[in-house]
Amino acid sequence: MGQLGAPRMTTPTTLPATFEASNIIGGERVGATGGATFERRNPARSSELVSVAPASTAEDVRAAVDAALDGLATWRRSTPTARADVLTRASRLLAERTGDIAAEMVAEEGKPLADARNEASRTPKNLELYAGEAYRLTGATFPSDDTPLVYSVLDPVGVVAVITPWNFPLNMASRKIAPALAAGNAVVFKPSPMTPWMGERLATAFLDAGLPPGVLNVVHGFDAGAHLVADQRVGAITFTGSTAVGRRIHDTARLGQRLQLELGGKNPVVVLEDADIDAAADVVARSSFSLTGQACTGAGRILVHESIHDQLVDAVIARAERHVLGAGETEGVTMGPLIDESALDAMGAAVSTAVGDGATVVTGGQRAAGTGLDDGWFFPPTVLVDVAPGSALATQEVFGPVIGVERIGSLDEAIASANAVEYGLSAAICTRSLTAAQRFAAEVEAGMVRVNRPTVGAAFNAPFGGIKQSGTATHREQLGPTVMDFYTVSRTVWLGG
Repeated sequence: MGQLGAPRMTTPTTLPATFEASNIIGGERVGATGGATFERRNPARSSELVSVAPASTAEDVRAAVDAALDGLATWRRSTPTARADVLTRASRLLAERTGDIAAEMVAEEGKPLADARNEASRTPKNLELYAGEAYRLTGATFPSDDTPLVYSVLDPVGVVAVITPWNFPLNMASRKIAPALAAGNAVVFKPSPMTPWMGERLATAFLDAGLPPGVLNVVHGFDAGAHLVADQRVGAITFTGSTAVGRRIHDTARLGQRLQLELGGKNPVVVLEDADIDAAADVVARSSFSLTGQACTGAGRILVHESIHDQLVDAVIARAERHVLGAGETEGVTMGPLIDESALDAMGAAVSTAVGDGATVVTGGQRAAGTGLDDGWFFPPTVLVDVAPGSALATQEVFGPVIGVERIGSLDEAIASANAVEYGLSAAICTRSLTAAQRFAAEVEAGMVRVNRPTVGAAFNAPFGGIKQSGTATHREQLGPTVMDFYTVSRTVWLGG
């Protein structure tokens, strides 16, 4: 398939030839034991080496946990003001560095520059939010029959393992690290191997803001996460990533260890017969093709009433074909590459399997080629129709810009089909009927429901997370009014005379 659209010009950016990431242990930047490293290549130009990072061993992870325990001894006794000040200074540093970080994110992760700027500018606000939480860790008093005072206090959990994905390498990690630090915990941070540069940029902001040595440690590598999860001294694990990896973490975790898993989804968009076609097509396109379809809340299933099926499909195709594929720093590009070659292969396999199951490709369907695309991992927005309920495309997460459209005859059928998967992260409905919207919101099995809105996106102050195999729903991952509960333990004191 040829290139969709034509980019106009390239925005000049000055980047180092290759960024050399380090582990950060006890405030020191170190390599892996034995000196092994791994490479990260530009997903838009796979011949271009972007970053090199340490391939951490079990010994490196143990050293990071050792350092975290040392840092914890002091940090847990720090004042709320001291913790808030560090987070506030780190927020300002990240804000000052937004331009450089966004350009680096484009090179390492692949998203278009506008999206990278949005993430880089949004991340400091997370730190501002959680700086305030340091002051709100309050306890309570309780009436008692046999002692003058019973009260509770909140303590830090201890060492928190933070394991994050590559698709939002700054924002997602900041939503875990910042509340952990605000509560007085120490952190061992394991960024995705796809984005070690971004992981180090975030950690560096905290260190430059005056965070004491050992309070935040960083270990890179493909095996570091497993070693970290297995360490019995880790008090809590917060992970965002695939359901398959989440299951392995769940099976490894010990009794008494806090566990927070935000996992995959097969998120539906239901379009009823009374929906505004253009508005619904916008919802579908935004839900399905944002971030090249590489978002856990992205929509992979479009359930459309049979009376408007063809109109809706035509409108979605038009929006899919307006996307301009290319390197993220190129002006006019609206869709970047997939994260790596295995993701590219997975898209081809998903399409092939769906066609074998009886579906028909109406746009896209094969690797994008053409000027500026041949050296990258590009796959165009792809729409398939006549997708059978229960087929692989209807039930399995694809994590790319490949969507399947299913015909439905009623709201009852839509709800039943939407719930007939193991996931329950995000869901959306497009309708003019408040009654239908309320019923869908009440009956669909999803942690988040959008009405005439895309399945993607989050609010700083609203709970975020899924049910079923989409997550543990432990204090609603990262956002919302109960987020600090995960990072604290309650201690009750009976005070006698």
